[in-house]
Amino acid sequence: MINISVRFDVKALQRSLDNFARKQVPFATAQALNVVAKQVQAAERANMAKVLDKPTPFTLNSVGVKLATKSSLTATVYVKDIAAAYLEPYEKGGSNKLNARALIKPVGQKVNQYGNLPRTTVKRLAAKKNVFVGKVKTKAGEVDGVWQRTKAVRGKSAGLKLLVKFQDAHQVHQRLGYVDLARKVVASSFRRELGATLARALANARK
Repeated sequence: MINISVRFDVKALQRSLDNFARKQVPFATAQALNVVAKQVQAAERANMAKVLDKPTPFTLNSVGVKLATKSSLTATVYVKDIAAAYLEPYEKGGSNKLNARALIKPVGQKVNQYGNLPRTTVKRLAAKKNVFVGKVKTKAGEVDGVWQRTKAVRGKSAGLKLLVKFQDAHQVHQRLGYVDLARKVVASSFRRELGATLARALANARK
């Protein structure tokens, strides 16, 4: 959740206005907050698309906004809980691992446009008679994954073929910088948007 205070801007504006205009400030402020919050939301999504490797629509759409009202002058930009859990290392550092489960790396399997295995792939492969899930000792060390027992063909002996590899978590080096990005957007936009929304509110109130 991203909270950026703009209280100083609003109070300074109120002191410079007459009583009639001052009454329009809460409504105008709420409108300006909502415009800027949506700008922050769009900027965060664009930044995710730039920093992350082929983020899914679920990840990009996880950035939400709770809008302000004139009685509650707070707009909140947040990342929904499920996405926030796996994106946390990209903000604070740490290991890229979701809910203590191993990361899945396809080996010669069809992936979707985001480079991920379809959800049912491991279950479908494991259901085959010549396939099992487990750890196998190889020349490169012990490998955990989904393995297929192959038959001997044309002089080639029977063996095991790795279909999906389960990897341990790895350290994340990319940083999303949620808060810094939000501050930049607010600093560059809020005063302008507040001026515009107040001007519209005053024009409508005088009609």
